[in-house]
Order: sequence, then structure tokens, then C-alpha cells
Amino acid sequence: MSDDHLTSLEKALALSPDNVELRMLLVEGYEKKGDLEKACSFLSGITDASQLEEAHQLLCARVTLAMADPSGALKFLVAETPACWIERARSLFMLDRMEEARELYDRAIQKNPALEDRELHRLVEGKETEREKNLADNDTEAQEMNRLLQPEQQVIRFEDVGGLDGVKTQIRRKIITPFLKPSLFQKFKRRVGGGILLYGPPGCGKTMLARATAGECKARFFNVVISDILDMYIGESEQKLHQLFEAARQDPPAVIFFDEVEALASKRQHTREGTSSKLISQFLSELDGFAQNNQGVLVLAATNVPWALDPAFRRPGRFDRVMFIPPPDEAARRSILEGLLKDRPGAESIQVSSLAKHTSGFSGADLSQLIEAAVDEAIDRSIETGAESPLEQGDFKLALEETHSTVQEWLTTARNHARYSNEGGQYNEVLDFLSKHSK
Repeated sequence: MSDDHLTSLEKALALSPDNVELRMLLVEGYEKKGDLEKACSFLSGITDASQLEEAHQLLCARVTLAMADPSGALKFLVAETPACWIERARSLFMLDRMEEARELYDRAIQKNPALEDRELHRLVEGKETEREKNLADNDTEAQEMNRLLQPEQQVIRFEDVGGLDGVKTQIRRKIITPFLKPSLFQKFKRRVGGGILLYGPPGCGKTMLARATAGECKARFFNVVISDILDMYIGESEQKLHQLFEAARQDPPAVIFFDEVEALASKRQHTREGTSSKLISQFLSELDGFAQNNQGVLVLAATNVPWALDPAFRRPGRFDRVMFIPPPDEAARRSILEGLLKDRPGAESIQVSSLAKHTSGFSGADLSQLIEAAVDEAIDRSIETGAESPLEQGDFKLALEETHSTVQEWLTTARNHARYSNEGGQYNEVLDFLSKHSK
């Protein structure tokens, strides 16, 4: 809503101050602009919240809560509906009325499980998580887990990952929604969690997609370093793997991500050492969760060589959902290039659409390399001239001469496996991709 439109609405409200619909349009308009103080100024004219429809009650409460006024929010939330109960529970929590907040939240979720909010649930329960207790009581375990896991990385969302819209849609429907609304899925006795295997050429976004999935799930993200799991001493690798899964189970929702999972899950007939076979068996046991409850724990794994994995990992209940992550198409390449060029000198002058057309078959990593090669040209020119020289289209012409696609070898190998070892149609997506892009 433009500033002129809002100004016109304000003039109309001055002539008709009792027009509730007009007043709510102004509240909504200023809230969307981020001017919460202005939005809140129009709430004073509402004397009877019961005259407001539910959506408007929730809007008024949302604005008032954003202004740190939970008491004011409660005055607007008068409808006896689950959605209003949720926001009343949030307001009561802010007023430190924990028991009332907990009762209202439970009543709302019992009536409508689709409104479940894990963060609010944790707040109104007011309990220290089991994982926090255990780590506080066991410094040795905390140190071991910190060594096993990489330092926490910045949370990313799907919007930060260029392209892969079809895969994102599948992940949102099959993975994220069950994580955010577990009570609804429990009513249908649908298990939340499990294992998802992402495979495809190197550099096409498997790791980024896994991190974004964790961000969308609002879950803790365990990015496992395979080299820290493997240990030279007998039994230590299995113990570390078990500790990792235990840490995730104690405070769900959690996402465990294994990159290059073939290092832990290769075909047992190809391993000469008995210790490797034992580690694979331990991994399978943790995935099954017979002895433990894996509810709320999502295991994501990425590999460039899915044909090297032990078939036992593809059994239902383990990595039973397999997703092919292809090289980015033209639209995805354009999105990735725009993201990579952002805030670089001269980026606005680059014809991104033309670059996207001339980089068919490039992976995300290849596109990043292309950008870096072009930047090197601009830096060299700046050094020669003694003044900053922004990126130019010609820099990318030179960069394209020395940067090439790195996925062709993978696609050739994958084609052979898809044609001659496609048991159960597990590589049908690869065949479809190759058929579509054969030209």
C-alpha cells in the first residue's frame, strides 16, 4: 500500500472515525510498512473488540504484542477460537502467567493441531531441555559433542538457495510441514522424521539445501564432519555415532546432516575390514530407532555416488526418501548469479540473463568459480590503472574461456548406472533429466 493511499485513508477516517473497516485497513497498511507505532495509534479508536472479526482481533493483538504491550493484546483477543487462544497464551506468557498460558495453549492445540507452535510450546512449558541438563551435568560429553560437530553456522532459509524450486516444494510438503505441525500428523499416525538422501553432481547445492531445510524446520542443525566420526580405535566410531543421535533425540526437532555419507554407508561387500561393517550396522541401528525414539529427528544425507551405498540404507524407515538434485536450469542459474554478484562493484551493469544462457551445465560451484575469475580480471585491471575498476561484461567473456562445467563426468557415470542398474526405478529422475537435456 503506497504512502499516498494511506494518506487518503487517513483523511477518509477523519471524516468517518467510527468506520472500523477503514481503521483496520490503516492498521494493516502501516504494519506491513513496518511502522508499528503508527499502526498502534489507530487502535485507540476501537472501544469494543467483540465487534471485530477474528482476523482483525489477531491483527490488533499482533501489532500490540510487537509494541511489547501484552495486556493491551489481551483486550483485543476476545473471540473463543483456537487462533485467539494461541495469541492469548503468548500474551499471558509475556505477563509471566505461565499456568494460564499453558492451559490455553493446550486447549488450542487439542482443538486445532494445525496451529502448533513448537517455540511457544517450549516457552509455556518453562522446562529446561533434557539435552541442556545432560550437558550441564557432563562436561566431558559436551566437549566430545563440540568436537564431533562443526561450529554453528548462520541459519539460512530456502530464499537463500537459488533455484531448485521443485525440490523445495517436495521438501516443504514431505518434510517441513510434518516438523512444524507434528500433532496433526500424529492424529493420522504419520511418523515425523526419518531419513532423506540427496544425490547429484558435486557443487549443485545439496549441502545448502540441507542447511536451509533445517532453517525452515526451525530445528537444530548437526552438520556432521565424517572425519571426526571415524576413529582408529575399535568401537570408538560406533560410540561417537550413538552420542550424536542421542544428542539429537534429547531435544527435537533436530536435523542431522551427513555429507559424503558413502564414507559411513558404503556397500559392506566392498569393505575388507570387520570394523567398517560394524560401523555400518551401528548406523543402520540408529536410523531404525528400535531401542530409541527417533520421532522429531530428521536425518539428511548427501552423496555424489548413490550407487556406492549399501542397499540396506534404502529400506523403508531409513533413507526411504531419495531426491535427485540436478544441475541448475537457466532460471536457477540466473538466480544464483544475481546472488553471487550482489554488492560487487559494477554488478548492476552485468547482463545476468546472457550469462545464464551461456552457462548451461554449470553447477552452483562452477558459477561461483566463474564470478571469482571475472572478479580477478577486474582486480588486475584496478591494480594496473591505479584506480578501482568495476566489473564489466568483458570480464565474464574472458572468465568463460577458462571456466568450464565440472558435472559432465558425473552425468556420464550416472547415465550408465541409470541405464543398466536401475533396480526399482531408483534412478528414473536421472534418466528424465538426461532425456530432457540431451540436446
